Amino acid sequence: MASKVLAVTTAVGVIASAYLFLENRDLRSRLAKPASSATIAAAQSDGSATTSQASSTASSTTRSGAITAPLAGPTPALPEEKEENRLERRARRTEELAAKFGRLDGETEEEYRARIAPLISAGLAIPRMRAAENRRWAEEKAKVTPEQSAQLDKAFEKVYGDVLDYTNKAITDGTLSPYERNVAGWLDYAGGLGGLLTEAQGSVGKILSPDQMKLMSQSGFEWGEYLGLSAPWEKLTPPPPRN
Repeated sequence: MASKVLAVTTAVGVIASAYLFLENRDLRSRLAKPASSATIAAAQSDGSATTSQASSTASSTTRSGAITAPLAGPTPALPEEKEENRLERRARRTEELAAKFGRLDGETEEEYRARIAPLISAGLAIPRMRAAENRRWAEEKAKVTPEQSAQLDKAFEKVYGDVLDYTNKAITDGTLSPYERNVAGWLDYAGGLGGLLTEAQGSVGKILSPDQMKLMSQSGFEWGEYLGLSAPWEKLTPPPPRN
């Protein structure tokens, strides 16, 4: 049961990460914008006396005898920007996600993979590295032999094939789509993925002893999480073109 829950949360987290990336980027963009017109107006009001004095001084004769022109009037305020509500922001992010991870007009499957695979690899690079390190540390604690570790890697090849086949079907039938929000479909997919990863853990039990599995579990290592991150997602079938 714990493996299924972990698989569900991992899968939903991977899908949601694209939305979180867009939201974080939106927040950074907001923070990088100049001050609002209200802030500018307040600053102008606070500095009105200083501006007036500076204008008077600037228009007088300087020591060198030069005459300077008076300062210009108040700086024009920037127009107020219309704030998006939550649904508008969600709709915009959905469109951005579709533009980023959907098929472009006339884009072939090979071109899509060449564009998207590096993004997936870069996004999972650090989590995969940590997962591999956690597995190495847990195997050392459980005294897993090199031969057993190699047997696990061999068994995982079938697991990865099953996971990709299952995910490709979900992409093809529209359960997983970059073009629309389908939370119910995501959860349905994640549940099936959890079942696959639970079966994979059964394969692990045929290679490791119960004591070894217990020690690895007590160390905090979770096979479902490891397999979910280590699967070759870069090889997924591209989504169909947008209708």
